[in-house]
Amino acid sequence: MTLVRRREYVVLLIGDVAVFVISLWGTLFLRYWEIPESKLFLTHLVPFSLLFVAWVGIFFLAGLYGKYTRLFRGRLPTTIFYAQIINVALAALFFFLIPAFGLAPKTILALYLLVSSALIYAWRVPIFSHLPYLLRGRRLKGVLIASGPDSKMLAQEVANDRRYPFAFVHVIDTSNAPSHEVIQQALRLAAEDDMAFLVVDFSDKAFEAARPIIYNTAFHKERFAIIDIVELYQEVFDRVPLSLISYEWMLSSMNASRMYGFLKRALDIVGAIALGIVSLPFYPFVALLIKLEDGGPIFISQERVGRYQRPIRVIKFRSMTGNDKGEYGEGGKTKLSVTRVGNFLRRSRIDELPQLWAVLKGDLSLVGPRPEFPALSREYSAKIPYYNARHLITPGLTGWAQIRHHLHPHHAADIQETKTKLSYDLYYLKHRSLFLDVFIILQTTRIILTARGS
Repeated sequence: MTLVRRREYVVLLIGDVAVFVISLWGTLFLRYWEIPESKLFLTHLVPFSLLFVAWVGIFFLAGLYGKYTRLFRGRLPTTIFYAQIINVALAALFFFLIPAFGLAPKTILALYLLVSSALIYAWRVPIFSHLPYLLRGRRLKGVLIASGPDSKMLAQEVANDRRYPFAFVHVIDTSNAPSHEVIQQALRLAAEDDMAFLVVDFSDKAFEAARPIIYNTAFHKERFAIIDIVELYQEVFDRVPLSLISYEWMLSSMNASRMYGFLKRALDIVGAIALGIVSLPFYPFVALLIKLEDGGPIFISQERVGRYQRPIRVIKFRSMTGNDKGEYGEGGKTKLSVTRVGNFLRRSRIDELPQLWAVLKGDLSLVGPRPEFPALSREYSAKIPYYNARHLITPGLTGWAQIRHHLHPHHAADIQETKTKLSYDLYYLKHRSLFLDVFIILQTTRIILTARGS
């Protein structure tokens, strides 16, 4: 049984394309104030179909195919508005550069912006946001049997958002009840006719004692599932619950195919060469800006921790008043500051470009955990369980944690935020694939284009 359905993204994509087509029909109706003839509609549909593909790509880069969390839904209207402006601008450029279609639809594009924005908003916000609930009717009822902060976070998330197709009718905190009470309560709840699933922590001693009896009860029901809380947590939050995993779980997550390793390395080489050729002409201008601001060095060289904890050296454009080496002492923060030019370099990720050489050498990858300073790595390894697992793969210029966790400590030591960042790194370690790597690269492109800082 899969509680978090992924097919809704396919429905979302189909709905977007349908709205694009309907919006074109509606635009032509408003433009000529009559029902468009099939010939007129098809004349516009052919070139617009090419644009639909590009517009879906813009929507993807804008993050409009992310999970429909409460935060995501809160910023939907603004995101849709800006994405639509880019789409119409792209369409205007398309018809200007390709006059072969014989169309110069200035008025149509203006109308299309209004019509499509209204329909996309209606489809995305009031309709799709409630579609899963309208289609499924009642949510599946289940029981959560676990303890700890991550299990409480999962219970609160599901309770506060009705978009999930399931609900925890009961939450049994195993830390507050003896094993025999957990067994009795779990058996009673699992036997109820309308109870469809149990979400449990398989490593919890209370459940280990109850497992044979609960399994026997579950097998007597027509539709029932026992689900690992670690897997469900990853489906909901896109990260790993550190308080619920074990070293055995870590060991089972290490393997990756040789084919993936080969393709990933090929992607690194091709990507580094392509980006290097495109960016090289900008180096003199960047160097000039850095020199004009304070006359300091253009590049900095830093030691970082690479794969298998081997020391690597990376070169970056200098963006601070000095060279941060990650040795922060008791204060926990660097005394250096970001320069005005450095602020621009960081927001545009230009300061990272010299690291492409490290990607070519194999010290870095395009995608992977952020390479850490040796001093911070030693501190985190001593204080955070499983931290060294992130060193089993090559660190990267961008990564799952970099695009998903925006409060990560930067030029400071922070145990709690680093734990959160690690939960995303371990998710990438578990689920890494070429598809996920490409997705991360595309999302990084979106972040760079929107200059969302680093």
